[in-house]
Amino acid sequence: MSFMNKPDYQRQLDNIILDHRSRSEVPRVLLHSCCAPCSSYCVEYLSEDFLVTVFYYNPNIYPDEEYLHRVREQERFLSEFPTKHPVGFIEGDFEKKRFYDEVARGLENEPERGRRCEKCFELRLSETAKRAVAEGFDYFCTTLTISPQKDPVLLNTIGKRLGEEYGVAFLPSEFRKREGYKRSTEISREYGMYRQNYCGCVYSMSRNTEEKNA
Repeated sequence: MSFMNKPDYQRQLDNIILDHRSRSEVPRVLLHSCCAPCSSYCVEYLSEDFLVTVFYYNPNIYPDEEYLHRVREQERFLSEFPTKHPVGFIEGDFEKKRFYDEVARGLENEPERGRRCEKCFELRLSETAKRAVAEGFDYFCTTLTISPQKDPVLLNTIGKRLGEEYGVAFLPSEFRKREGYKRSTEISREYGMYRQNYCGCVYSMSRNTEEKNA
């Protein structure tokens, strides 16, 4: 998809928010979070107009100690950060075997941002969609679109497809726009957050190590 034809996901989100405001509605959204720093601006932004519940489901994280560090940092941030509407938290199951069986197997040598990453997005967002349906949320969404390293078209395409498959609306986003990523780094510094130097899985960790040693 060319840049000229790329959907304006931020405008789509704006229009959804304005529609709910016009009816004095505060809908519920289940926000998949990849980590506390990336969630910071997303929570700040969405909690003005939504009842947000952060869903931490990341079976890709390696090693176990890193997973625990990230999830506890997520909980700490949410407990300290003031919001207009209350923000909830759900920790999903740490299904690391599922990640290797359903995502990584056969794709161990894929480059970053390749097919393995796409399948990883699908796994995490499908679980978010299923949880959103089970618990009666109006929408589900992901913090992943705040990252300059992630493809917002791919993420929104996957989210929309899964929303249609499971029967729950996907909230379009490109949180990195309007200096969202910059704002996330500011909040991270303000709250002294741990900012990891690799995406999460053992493959991204290995690549980061290789690049440092190159």
